[in-house]
Amino acid sequence: MAKRRSMRSKEDEQAASAEAGSTSPRKRREVVANGAGSESDSEVEARLIGDPVPVEEAKTRWPKRYQEKKRVAGTKNSNDKDDSEEVIQALRHYTQAEVDGRILYDLYDDAHVKAGDGELNFICKIVELFEAVDHTLYFTAQWYYRAQDTVIKNLSDLIDTKRVFFSEIRDDNPLDCLVEKLHIARLPLNIDLNTKRKSIPDCDYYCDMLYLLPYSTFVNLPPDNKHASSEASSTISSEIDVSGAELEEVSQVNKHRKLEVTLLDLYSGCGAMSTGLCLGASLSSLNLVTKWAVDLNKYACESLKLNHPETEVRNESAEDFLSLLKEWEKLCLYFSLISGGDFPQEYSDLFGTEDVDDGDGSSGDTDGEEGGEVFEVAKILKICYGDPKETKERALYLKVRWKGYGASEDSWEPIQGLGNCRETIKEFVTHGYNSNILPLPGDVDVICGGPPCQGVSGFNRFRNKENPLDDEKNKQLEVYMNLVQHLKPRFVLMENVVDIVKFADGFLGRYALGRLIGMDYQVRMGMMAAGAFGLPQFRMRVFIWGARPTEKLPQFPLPTHDVVVRGVIPVAFEMNTVAHDEGHNLKLEEKLLLQDAISDLPSVENHEDRDEIPYRKAPTTEFQRLIRLGREELPGSSPKAKQAKVVLYDHRPLKLNEDDYERVCRIPKKKGANFRDLPGVRVRPDNRVEWDPDIERVYLKSGKPLVPDYAMTFVNGSSTKPFARLWWDQTVPTVVTRAEPHNQAILHPEQDRVLTIRENARLQGFPDYYKLCGPVKERYIQVGNAVAVPVARALGYALGLACRSSGTVDEPLFTLPPKFPNILERYSSAASEDDD
Repeated sequence: MAKRRSMRSKEDEQAASAEAGSTSPRKRREVVANGAGSESDSEVEARLIGDPVPVEEAKTRWPKRYQEKKRVAGTKNSNDKDDSEEVIQALRHYTQAEVDGRILYDLYDDAHVKAGDGELNFICKIVELFEAVDHTLYFTAQWYYRAQDTVIKNLSDLIDTKRVFFSEIRDDNPLDCLVEKLHIARLPLNIDLNTKRKSIPDCDYYCDMLYLLPYSTFVNLPPDNKHASSEASSTISSEIDVSGAELEEVSQVNKHRKLEVTLLDLYSGCGAMSTGLCLGASLSSLNLVTKWAVDLNKYACESLKLNHPETEVRNESAEDFLSLLKEWEKLCLYFSLISGGDFPQEYSDLFGTEDVDDGDGSSGDTDGEEGGEVFEVAKILKICYGDPKETKERALYLKVRWKGYGASEDSWEPIQGLGNCRETIKEFVTHGYNSNILPLPGDVDVICGGPPCQGVSGFNRFRNKENPLDDEKNKQLEVYMNLVQHLKPRFVLMENVVDIVKFADGFLGRYALGRLIGMDYQVRMGMMAAGAFGLPQFRMRVFIWGARPTEKLPQFPLPTHDVVVRGVIPVAFEMNTVAHDEGHNLKLEEKLLLQDAISDLPSVENHEDRDEIPYRKAPTTEFQRLIRLGREELPGSSPKAKQAKVVLYDHRPLKLNEDDYERVCRIPKKKGANFRDLPGVRVRPDNRVEWDPDIERVYLKSGKPLVPDYAMTFVNGSSTKPFARLWWDQTVPTVVTRAEPHNQAILHPEQDRVLTIRENARLQGFPDYYKLCGPVKERYIQVGNAVAVPVARALGYALGLACRSSGTVDEPLFTLPPKFPNILERYSSAASEDDD
């Protein structure tokens, strides 16, 4: 049995074994090279045949095998940088081998390799055949992986069973581990599965991607280097001519090299992720524009539209949006605005095939009596898919302006009731198509979004561990992927909580990767902490990049700031953490603390209810100066945005009720203060609280206890979070969606209130000009649900680099420019030049 080794270090071997399917090596049989011993041919099970590779050529192609040092026999992964294990030294190399006296293998053949009992044979490419100095015969395997052997694991049903993934992992195995020769067809990634099946010759497997364990990366295959001399070159055979398909894809790519790159923000919330992406893309000279945004929360949609008036914002569910896009495509096909799809017979049946109208625009509706009033459609205003009339039936609806009636009488009508309004509908669809109100497949360059997966939350006691996708609370991940499948964007960026790789062995994270790979997207997954990009909170999140085969897969930006690490990173995905290698020499910026972010904001009271107030104080830190820049001063901001007044928005707290306010006023203004500082609470040696029997319980004016029972029992009395003050030299774990102080540290260090909406927004990196809409609690929700803007900005910069680069394989991480985002320096320099 062969041993397939991991790319990880020795410390990671255990986790790597579980993820990559490593097994123990098979005990080697004693075999002798042809002519090297005295055994008869009948006793030789495996042998190297033909003339050896000339010595000088062998030393050039495999120099590490011919080093003048201690000869050892043992396996070695050529990608392992640990020098403590020496490379097996060779006497000579060959280009052919015979196993079991009947199977002839050539160098660079693909083969099955013996695995353990009851296991599927491993799959490899033979990249070396050599006789070691101890006369043992070896082949070097460069491994392929089945889907179930990759990070996808038990979600392998998303991938075609004949599809395998090449790797850069190599190791040495006894020659007699070879089982049989294979025919593996190399295919380009940019043709669909049906075309692949028709195009490939009869083969055992096909391969169209390279699998790299760091950051769970799947990318285009490298060029065919099987005749290259370098030991490190990747090797794989090409079987079919697909130049036509490749040329077609290249022409599509060239068409996309346009001045404006379009973005669709799904589950957009108030728009933090798309805002950050556009700001970062602008810094790398990419004009990324949020053309469409979708969210179910109406207040979040109002906030996004207020800050991005150029964006088509839709307040609807993602499922309804997907259904709408499918119907929109049918309408565009029916009215001959696009071509290439199946003709939508249902609209032909509804409207007929002639390009005529009945002349009066009648909807066919009356007041219910013979000879009653007939309503005539004057204009179609909007389109949606759903149930706007609350009939409990979802369908395609059009918003109608009736002839002779005003806007107050506008109504949503099902398209099935507007069969006599063909010309009016055609006019609306044509105008909508020309103004791009809805994207068609191929219109979207980038899709970003964080589909909610509340079913994996640690707060959910009834989580489905067997199949999380059966939980309705996790269905949005499937909807997100269905939208990607329909629209076929060039790039995808998905964000989510770390629980998607923690819960149920990372089921949802693996599903997301599997879906994208099944759609022929290159992918990589990383975990990034907001604090590592200049915020005073930790906030670890998972990000998954996807890129079409014709694009370069974006990298992850390395941290720019030191950060206080909180929480636990899942062991199986430890290598997905975006971080500098241990011992790196790069000096990071100092970690940001609460004082750096909010100390310039004016004092406000618990009952503050103004949405706009003056600043009163100048900024004192670089963070504060940057966050206070106006919209017109930031690259990537909306070109249509109006000049805003220099005022502070949303600096108002959740108004506490009288009882909670009285409690907060009693919390000392010192570091570490919380409910434990109130009279009547005693801390035991095990750091749990109990009632102090020597102190009579204190009550509020309302008659309720000063120290509520829930504070004493929270986390079995071990928590210090209830009614806890933050302090200036601290960071926060994660900004959440609620502001109640009952079980979280959210009290201002020196004021008797919770942090305001704006203070929370500062901790998330929102620019101060970003104004929010809705009730106070809704605005806290928008901020708490947001992607941290500096993280999105760094990812936007990475996207810009990928858009401007070729599609070659690069390292998964890159270093941002010094002092990124470097906006202050750029603008001060420009101002100086203008003054001159």
